[in-house]
Amino acid sequence: MNVVAENRRAAYDYDIKERFHAGIVLNGQEVKSIKLGRAQLAGSFVVAQRGELFWVGATIPAYQPTNAPPGYQEERQRKLLLQKHEISRIIGSYENQGLTFLPIRLYTMKGKIKLEFALAKKHKKGDKRQIIKKREAEREMRRSL
Repeated sequence: MNVVAENRRAAYDYDIKERFHAGIVLNGQEVKSIKLGRAQLAGSFVVAQRGELFWVGATIPAYQPTNAPPGYQEERQRKLLLQKHEISRIIGSYENQGLTFLPIRLYTMKGKIKLEFALAKKHKKGDKRQIIKKREAEREMRRSL
């Protein structure tokens, strides 16, 4: 597994409940650009529409801007490839718990580009402070030992 892009703020800003992996429908320009590490996950999210999952808001610039096809969109909506039973299970848990989908990692596996996304709940400001205090206390204990 070769990680191409990562959303590092995800673990800090969100409480991750469950992780999923999916393929993505891409065109050739996007595949080459992603493999060069140009994709940006910041500000992107996954939505459920008409019984399918789509990756929205991700920026994938053209591989060669001068040779980009006319009408190339860097932030278009991209369909995620999952089996129907996986989609129904994911959408069911999404609607019942009131959680959000957020992309965590973009990686290549066996020549295919995959997206790891998670079902997550946003931390409140007080929660973030408690997490920081807890982490600092653990560091102090490790130092003292």
